[in-house]
Amino acid sequence: MTTEAPDPRRPVVVVFTSHWLAMTGLGLVLTAIVAWACLLPATLKHGDNPYVGVATTAVGGALVLGLLLTPLGLFLGRRRLRQQLATAITDKRTAWHRFLVFLVIASGLNLLIASQLATRVVHSMESRQFCGSCHVMTPEARAFELGPHASLRCVDCHVGNGALGFVKSKLQGTKQLILVMTDNVPKPIEGAIASGHMVPSAETCEECHWGQQPAAARLRMIRRYADDEQNTPETTLMTMSTGGTKMGGIHGAHNGDGIEIRFVARDGKRQDIPLVEYRNSKTGVARTYVAQGVDAASLASAPRITMQCFDCHNRPAHSFQMPGRAVDRALLLGRMSASLPFLKKTAVEILKAGYKDSDAAAAAIPKAVAAYYEKSHPEVARARGSDIREAGTVLADIYAHNVFPELGVDWGTYPDNRGHQDFPGCFRCHEGKHATTSGEQLTNNCFKCHFPAAVGETKPEVLQLLGLDDLLHKLEKK
Repeated sequence: MTTEAPDPRRPVVVVFTSHWLAMTGLGLVLTAIVAWACLLPATLKHGDNPYVGVATTAVGGALVLGLLLTPLGLFLGRRRLRQQLATAITDKRTAWHRFLVFLVIASGLNLLIASQLATRVVHSMESRQFCGSCHVMTPEARAFELGPHASLRCVDCHVGNGALGFVKSKLQGTKQLILVMTDNVPKPIEGAIASGHMVPSAETCEECHWGQQPAAARLRMIRRYADDEQNTPETTLMTMSTGGTKMGGIHGAHNGDGIEIRFVARDGKRQDIPLVEYRNSKTGVARTYVAQGVDAASLASAPRITMQCFDCHNRPAHSFQMPGRAVDRALLLGRMSASLPFLKKTAVEILKAGYKDSDAAAAAIPKAVAAYYEKSHPEVARARGSDIREAGTVLADIYAHNVFPELGVDWGTYPDNRGHQDFPGCFRCHEGKHATTSGEQLTNNCFKCHFPAAVGETKPEVLQLLGLDDLLHKLEKK
């Protein structure tokens, strides 16, 4: 009986599965390749991050080790075959079975690694650092740092609920990425309202803020400083009737039970509002207010916008200050000395001066402050050099958080609708020029919203009665 000689052209899979070192080596190679592909975006974005560096080094080590073990295992496998191993090794069915088992295990391991890295990538893409990483988002990112929502993530407000909201946000982000890569981003960039991408307030604001909050009134203090030599503080103190859906007040009048307000806006930022429709399903009242000089018939086909929280609170997390307000706040918080002569007036003039770009402003503003005092108040410059340098640093920081010449962002580029001092705000509708056909005016009665206890007073007695006078003196730097 003759024995069939083994085929010298044994399949590679037989040789490969004949030794565990070869299988281990190839598994390491495959795993390293998958891990490297998953790490690539993080490497490109955070190349100087030590953790990314450690992970990349580990992946590289696994690849090298796999490349060393694979040929060694193949060599030992062929040697074992040559030395005779039984049919269990040379049998193709056994070899393919081992190979499929190996593929299942290796694929499962790679899938686990890829899923974990994918989860981390998604988590990273939802971080504030990722959202602010594009240079065109620098203005919004810096304004966010100083806002009352700075502890939140961008996706908490800019991604709607559910899978549909997630998909929409990623499609929108992809479009924005293409615009950035092709250098077609508008400068300044549009806000979410102007671009039509604002997530409904029911899915954002009202997830945290209770619409029925029974807060009938709040105390509001506005501290300003005059343009005189003493930077004289002027205080306005008022009670704000904020209210809620159950308590009336500002919120109740606009968002109370049964109330729906719709309006027409002529511009994307919703600053020009020629028509307002008011409906109250509980009382049956329905009124249409049209701005003076506007033909209501011309607006019959114009789209109606249902009023939401962000139509008044349009910059809740990315508020840009005007120069006067920003300097007042810095003086109030003691960031600059209010006893430096004419600091308020000089600071505002320096901030409003034109600068080529942010770097030029950062260098020029402190020098301008020092130059003013050296020229106009040399004795102050000699005696209070540290206070002057501190003021220059603070003003440069104020500019850096509000103006970005290279991105088209200047003072007032993004209007803030809260109040009615620097921008129309409430007066978009309540300026006294919107009325019904019967002549009923959309109220502009100040006392409907707030009651002043002091207006622009230098030493209001009410501050002492409320215990605020001492607190302000402690805050302000002398």
